[in-house]
Amino acid sequence: MISLLLISISNAYSQARTEIKMYKTFGGARFEMDTLVLSPKQVLQVLKTEPLAYEKFKRAKANYNAAGILGFAGGLLIGLPIGTAIGGGNPEWGLAAAGGVLVMGSFSLTAVFRSHAFEAVELYNGKTARIKPQVQFCGIGVRIALRF
Repeated sequence: MISLLLISISNAYSQARTEIKMYKTFGGARFEMDTLVLSPKQVLQVLKTEPLAYEKFKRAKANYNAAGILGFAGGLLIGLPIGTAIGGGNPEWGLAAAGGVLVMGSFSLTAVFRSHAFEAVELYNGKTARIKPQVQFCGIGVRIALRF
C-alpha cells in the first residue's frame, strides 16, 4: 500500500513540467526556465514533448531566422553608403533606403515571431491561449465568434 502511494507520488512529480517564461524585448524575446536563459533553439528542443506547441514554435523560429537575415542585410545596405560618405566618396543613398525597408521588414517579422512564440509557450505551460475574436460572414448575416 505504501509503495503504491510512493510510486503514484513519484509519477506525479516526474510529470510536472517546469514552466517556460517569456519576456518580450525590443529585439525579440527572452526565454527562461527555472533560472536558465534559453535560446530559441533550446526552447524548440524543450517543446518537442508537446506537438502542437512544437509546431507553432517552429513557425515562430522560421520568422525569427528570416528577421535576422533581413536585419543583417538591411544593416549592411545602410552601412555601405554611410561608410562611403564618411570616406569622402559619392554615396548611393538608394542602397540606404533599400536597407531601411529591409530593417522595417525585420521588425514586422520579429513581431510575428513574438506572437507565435507566446502562443507556443502558453500551450506548453498548459495555460489558455489568448481570446481571438473573429467576425465571420455567413449567408445573410454576420456572426461574431470568440476562439480560445
